[in-house]
Amino acid sequence: QVQFVESGGGLVQTGGSLRLSCVKSRNTLSIVRVGWYRQALGKQRELVAYITASGSANYADSAKGRFTISRDNAKNTVTLQMDSLKPEDTAIYYCNEYPSGPLADWGQGTQVTVSS
Repeated sequence: QVQFVESGGGLVQTGGSLRLSCVKSRNTLSIVRVGWYRQALGKQRELVAYITASGSANYADSAKGRFTISRDNAKNTVTLQMDSLKPEDTAIYYCNEYPSGPLADWGQGTQVTVSS
């Protein structure tokens, strides 16, 4: 059963910003590491960033310096602030536990489109 619900995507121009939100619907968020992933058309899903239970953030090279992941355990929410967006950031963005594992349930994600 899907536990994470993503929102906040949209259409922006190159250089713009978006703020994605991920809400965990069951159990407490604070005990798990949470990752933001993305899947571009025709490509495999890839990790963008993850945050540990203690709040330590880790980023893919493509996200370093532009994206910021944060969490609010009281609200069961993990946020991905994306700045300086590029067309290559266009993808469906998902959140899930990190690592996700082969049997992970995935939500519908949120579409991010960056126009050039």
